[in-house]
Amino acid sequence: MTKTGDISGIDPLDLRRAFGRFGTGVTVVTTLSKEGTKIGITANSFNTVSLDPPIVLWSLSNKSPNMEAFSNSGRFVINVLTIDQLNLSNQFSKPSADKFAGVEYSPGIHGIPVLAGCAATIECALVNQQIVGDHVLFLGQVEHYAHKHADPLLFFNGKYMQGVDLVSAKNA
Repeated sequence: MTKTGDISGIDPLDLRRAFGRFGTGVTVVTTLSKEGTKIGITANSFNTVSLDPPIVLWSLSNKSPNMEAFSNSGRFVINVLTIDQLNLSNQFSKPSADKFAGVEYSPGIHGIPVLAGCAATIECALVNQQIVGDHVLFLGQVEHYAHKHADPLLFFNGKYMQGVDLVSAKNA
């Protein structure tokens, strides 16, 4: 089904299904509140923006109870999850008194939690935030990063997925 023209006739649930046809990686974005409380949320809105300077972005619903922490902390960490970390995606996507319970992490260069075992971790300084519709875009300049070879956790069509290396599979 295609929709064009007047946006007043757009069905939000059908549009969400259309958006879901774009596969994404799964991340947990972490920061610290001004009181020093560890904050973490699951997000699949992460994207790269620029290599020079190195800038990334992600978005958060403006209704999120974590909005103040992310808006005021000045820093965040993108933790790119592996297929073996599906449990972390679920843990950080639900309200909880302590989302970090049982989670292995270490303090990053500015004390922001960096989750252990991720495919990549990207520590950023917040350089801009912009309200766009019902979300806020957070743009961060990369200050430090690490990565390892690991199968990423993917999200597509409302479900977790595992990627397949088509080139290697074809040549096997």
